[in-house]
Amino acid sequence: MDESAEHYPGLAQKYLRESEELLTGKDYTQASEKLWGAAAEIVKTVAAKRGIELRTHRDLWQFVADLRAELKDPEVSRLFTVANYLHQNFYEGIMPPETVMDGAEAVKQLIGKLEKLL
Repeated sequence: MDESAEHYPGLAQKYLRESEELLTGKDYTQASEKLWGAAAEIVKTVAAKRGIELRTHRDLWQFVADLRAELKDPEVSRLFTVANYLHQNFYEGIMPPETVMDGAEAVKQLIGKLEKLL
């Protein structure tokens, strides 16, 4: 595994831990961004393990679509879509707390699915 493949999983877990602290403190907008970060970093980890560098949001989305097809699991793209809405929530603060909490569960599910590929 190259250096970036080792770097990303640590970030995914770090962001997930930080999101849990922010959720406990009811800082839902900041938690939303940490959750997005955790989702993006786990996707980058899987890609890096395969020697693929993802530089843009478009690259992330295409790789998620590729994983969805490879795994024959539409949940992969659905869960990543939820994470993307959390990213949007960071900028707009539009989600009620319950929705952010649901999003946190979706990100945990996504991480669980993708960690199996590592």
